[in-house]
Amino acid sequence: MLERLFPKIRAQYSASANDALFDDFASWLVSTGYAQRAASGHVRRLKQALERMRATPLAQEVSISVSFVSQAFGSCQAQTQVRATRRVFECFLIARGRLIQVLDSNRFAPFLNDYRQHLLEARGLAAATVDQHIATTKRFLAYALLPEASLEDLSAPDVEQFVAAEGRRMRRQTLQHIIARLRGFLRFCFNHEVLPERLDMIDTPRVYRDELPPRALAWPLVQRLLRSVDRSSRLGWRDYAILHLMVHYGLRPSEIVTLTVGSMDWQAGTLSVKQRKTRSDLVLPLAPHTMRVLNRYLRHGRPSGPRRELFLRGKTPVGPLTRYVVRDLYHKRVRESGLPLHGTSVYCLRHSFAMRLLDRGVGIKLIGDLLGHRPLESTCVYLRLQIGALRDVALPLPAPVVGIVEAAA
Repeated sequence: MLERLFPKIRAQYSASANDALFDDFASWLVSTGYAQRAASGHVRRLKQALERMRATPLAQEVSISVSFVSQAFGSCQAQTQVRATRRVFECFLIARGRLIQVLDSNRFAPFLNDYRQHLLEARGLAAATVDQHIATTKRFLAYALLPEASLEDLSAPDVEQFVAAEGRRMRRQTLQHIIARLRGFLRFCFNHEVLPERLDMIDTPRVYRDELPPRALAWPLVQRLLRSVDRSSRLGWRDYAILHLMVHYGLRPSEIVTLTVGSMDWQAGTLSVKQRKTRSDLVLPLAPHTMRVLNRYLRHGRPSGPRRELFLRGKTPVGPLTRYVVRDLYHKRVRESGLPLHGTSVYCLRHSFAMRLLDRGVGIKLIGDLLGHRPLESTCVYLRLQIGALRDVALPLPAPVVGIVEAAA
């Protein structure tokens, strides 16, 4: 692989005692999806870092510690590219099983590991959910306990103060999740006789169903946002195609990132969408304008390669997007547009799609099917924004009441 990345200066790497390491690193970079230019830059900076250390050559089977990697790149950590190479090199060592990770310095690490296993095995939570529970628990322990204190020293005032501090920086809906995680940890502590008394009886903030209406944007404003996207670059075409699908088809970010090149049937003019929230498949008709947008994106915005995902990262390594990237690109395009969209989120496009259909007289059931709603009540919340329709169904006031209202006015 080094011959491919450095055809003219391959001899410089052959003369190094770490030639095998460089070649393995280069092969991993290319197979992971890094472009040739990016891969050659990472290999070159790794060579420079190891040469500055003047350390013993690294054999292929030898494990490498995190401290060694820090020393190798330590003198140039201020450079962004060097920091990136260090992160990539650590990922390479992890993939090869050669990185010696530093043990968790948290003094409660053994107990937290037991709690993690409990969440995974006894409660059957997903790994990502377990990580959220552990993160909340660590934040709580760091807030509530002094460095020399133990779990037995936890008290009800500590829990109350932590909940109050969290409530000042987040909404009630988010605080509900924090309290649920805290309850689970404190219950686990009591059941394992770590706490002398129960502390998990925590009041949760009240949240009412549909207390806030959907945040739908005016359709002309949505169209102005789409037109503001600069399509002179690959990323511009990618972001425009993503926003177009969300505006005209009401797709969730999690549905956008699951689209593949095979999701589009050009002959039938359909788009197959995997609705992850309802675990169902939806086949939508592709409008001629949408087909042109996707076709131009495939020709001008999508990197070539073996990946099947429709939307890919703009930077190497080339790979699929995440729903968080879709959220971030929305905020980026909103800032660049200069439109009055401060405080909105990417889900506003989905709400605008629903209101657009409602204004055109599409039935609630069909709108719910397109949005992937199982209960009809989830779709009926949009009726609260249909002020014109609400006025039409209002009952006329009796004559005496009309007179009283006019007199009061």
